[in-house]
Order: sequence, then C-alpha cells, then structure tokens
Amino acid sequence: MEAKAIAKHIRIAPRKIRIVADLVRGKNVGEAFSILKFTPKVGSKVVEKVLRSAVANAEHNHDMNADTLYVSEIFVDQASTLKRIHPRSRGQAFKILKHSSHVTVVVKERA
Repeated sequence: MEAKAIAKHIRIAPRKIRIVADLVRGKNVGEAFSILKFTPKVGSKVVEKVLRSAVANAEHNHDMNADTLYVSEIFVDQASTLKRIHPRSRGQAFKILKHSSHVTVVVKERA
C-alpha cells in the first residue's frame, strides 16, 4: 500500500529541489522531517510540505501508521518555463528563462 502527494508549478528550478530530494529518499518519515528542518536550502520547505501531505494522505485515506512510513519514491520533474526578455545595449534583447517544477512524494509502510 502506498500514498502519494504532488505539488505542481512550484516556482523553483528543478535542479535546486533535486538536491534536497536526494537527501530524504529512502529515509523514515521522522528522519526525513528532521533532515528537512535543518537543511538551509530553498527547496526544503517545499519538499517538507509535500511530504506532510503524503503522510496525511496515508493516514486518512489508507489507515496507515505514520510511525512505520518511509519515503519510497521522491522525484522532481520540470514544469513549464516562463520566458522573459531582458533589454540590453544597442537594442538587443536577451532571454531569461524562469524554470518551475513538479514535486512528487510516495510513502509506503515498512514491512
């Protein structure tokens, strides 16, 4: 049995969130929350929020015990990119690409 949560269109680049996601993959939920609490990265709050949602889904929808849950899967996909123009000298224009991401967390019970 597994429960999952997805956060879509997060306005942080996927490569920044993947650093945080790699820290908690495979860890127990309590240990993952401790790691995220003390990680000074911008993506740690997003991952913590999605992880809390996945744990709540597991408890409410599937009657799982929160003490036996672990992060079985966590991955970050690229979402749509906002394209902006930055004016430069001599009438030139450079592109600014503002990346966003989708975060998915899957939790399972340890057997």
